[in-house]
Amino acid sequence: MLTRLIIIAITPTVALALGIYLTDRYDREPWHLLLRIFLMGALSVIPVMLVQRVLLFVNIFSGLLSVAYTAFIVAGLTEEFFKRFVVIRGIYDDVNFDEKLDGIVYSVFSALGFATVENIMYVIFRYMGTYYVGIMRGLLSVPGHMLFGITMGYYLSLSKYTEDLKLKNHYYKMSLIIPVILHGLFNFILMAQVPILMVIFIPYVIYLWVSNLKRLNQYTIASKDEHDSTGD
Repeated sequence: MLTRLIIIAITPTVALALGIYLTDRYDREPWHLLLRIFLMGALSVIPVMLVQRVLLFVNIFSGLLSVAYTAFIVAGLTEEFFKRFVVIRGIYDDVNFDEKLDGIVYSVFSALGFATVENIMYVIFRYMGTYYVGIMRGLLSVPGHMLFGITMGYYLSLSKYTEDLKLKNHYYKMSLIIPVILHGLFNFILMAQVPILMVIFIPYVIYLWVSNLKRLNQYTIASKDEHDSTGD
């Protein structure tokens, strides 16, 4: 049973990481850098857990305010901050980050590194023996981390490749703020247990997929155009 749980826990991240890697087909990133960012993302679980414990301890709210605090601050802000920190410290200024699509690729690998460890903790330790949890997280939570990563990378690349200083700073801030909002709303809808909110969950998930696939496609086309113009 343990082997099956491990397979259930890691299969979604492996599949999504492979999908992003194959999408970056015109100027693929070195495997050792992708692996490094993935592992750094996985290790970011440690500071995330420490900060989350402190934030939960000082939670003074109740009811839906408490749910919102947990969804947007404890989970959304903390997790997105450290996943983004990995990209900024680990690869943002590296010479291999040389096109806009790279921002998405590295942000997704950081997010999936985190998601892998988080999924193992849920599937194997917190809900051991419950295949349903692993399947649902594989369909929703893990892809969610990838989609938040696409948003993060989209804005990080806009910041990196924008000359205007004001816009550069704006996009840099948005690379954290927008993923936090998207992540927090995702969690809030699920945690609030309000029927009217659950009605909009599927449309919200569809919106996340459509909007982020557009961002991914936009940068993939830009990568192709750059590759064609250089004749590589």
